[in-house]
Amino acid sequence: MEFVHKSVLLEETVDSLNVRPGGIYVDGTLGGGGHAYEVCRRLAGKGRFIGIDQDEEAINAATERLAEFGDMVTIVRSNYVLIEEILKSLDIHEVNGIMLDLGVSSHQLDTALRGFSYRADAPLDMRMDVRNELTAKDIVNTYDESELYRIIRDYGEDRFAKNIAKHIVQARADKQIETTLELSEIVKAAIPAKVRMTGGNPAKRTFQAIRIELNRELEVLDESIDTMIDLLAEGGRLSIITFHSLEDRIVKNRFKNNETPCTCPPEFPVCVCGKKSKGRVLTRKPTLPCENEIEENKRAKSAKLRVFEKAGK
Repeated sequence: MEFVHKSVLLEETVDSLNVRPGGIYVDGTLGGGGHAYEVCRRLAGKGRFIGIDQDEEAINAATERLAEFGDMVTIVRSNYVLIEEILKSLDIHEVNGIMLDLGVSSHQLDTALRGFSYRADAPLDMRMDVRNELTAKDIVNTYDESELYRIIRDYGEDRFAKNIAKHIVQARADKQIETTLELSEIVKAAIPAKVRMTGGNPAKRTFQAIRIELNRELEVLDESIDTMIDLLAEGGRLSIITFHSLEDRIVKNRFKNNETPCTCPPEFPVCVCGKKSKGRVLTRKPTLPCENEIEENKRAKSAKLRVFEKAGK
């Protein structure tokens, strides 16, 4: 299946990086290379681009898409949480821009065998990186009821999390839960009939929760932002697209803490903690997709772009 993914907030994100020929730019979630292609085009043959992704199919697609830019492009199969190590291995110590698109790609959702979708029957997988041993099936069948409740409540933000966890544990007592549709039906049975009639597929939040837990998505994001800001050159920018409130909250708070890190009590006349601002948030309110983009790509509806600019030394 061809790797197809429509880049969200394409112009807005690349514009936000303020791409300058001769600069060094990184895409930590390369995907099919949509944002990357536009960055490379604006570099006009002068500079360097590094693309990082865990997904082998994304790596292959992006490699083909970016081939015309030749040696200025380096593609690494890894997790962006390792960005500092990756750049050091390339003898790069600072960059002019970093971007992340935290959405699950259209290809991953539409390829049934990847197990991300609750709409098609497939093995319960959901791994961003298929080299990892743990799968969604392992989580569903081995986590105890309290752990399942926690991730569905916290990562799925589902008010029926307790009942969903209970139904999963009851169902797997008879037989292992093997497929996406099996899990989807179990979740549906745990949701009141009146609620099932509205608000889309009731399994959506549970699938999101399991995917986030499996791939450590929020932990990786939270662990990475400070490091990425430290890697920026003076005036460099970090641009992040999120797709749900949990991600957006982490980005917003991390950006704020890097802009105003002072921990002194407000009544202190001067700062004594010694923590200095690393830069400024350029998006007081996140940039949202326009109506035309949402009409063309429904998956863009929940996207939010936030941007941080590194201060001078």
